[in-house]
Amino acid sequence: MKILILNGPNLNMLGKREPSIYGHQTFEAFFIKLQFDFKDVELAYQQSNIEGELISHIQKADEVFDGIVLNAGAYTHTSIGIGDAIKSVSVPVVEVHISNTFSREKFRHTSFISPNAKGVIVGFGLKSYVLGIHSLIE
Repeated sequence: MKILILNGPNLNMLGKREPSIYGHQTFEAFFIKLQFDFKDVELAYQQSNIEGELISHIQKADEVFDGIVLNAGAYTHTSIGIGDAIKSVSVPVVEVHISNTFSREKFRHTSFISPNAKGVIVGFGLKSYVLGIHSLIE
């Protein structure tokens, strides 16, 4: 099984950005742990702060990966294009968020990803990615 983990804007700043919300661990360090924990799964990781690059990664993942775990960051709440990209591919996408977006600012309560995703996991810290991977494996 091959799973792409795709992170959007500012998630390259994990470990530095608002540690009270996002924690102190970098995603790169966490990804090494994921690879260790999921030895039977081929995990790939991409991050971009650019909306069009995220769309391209989704499109290129079709028929190459068995699933995508997507944290689109702030684009979750603004990008019709990313939502449309998910609709255009056959690979299942699980939307994840580190924080509970529903306990934050009102604009974070809207997602253009959710209607097109296989499922949504929010608020479990970095464990949201683990749950997302498990949901694709099962």
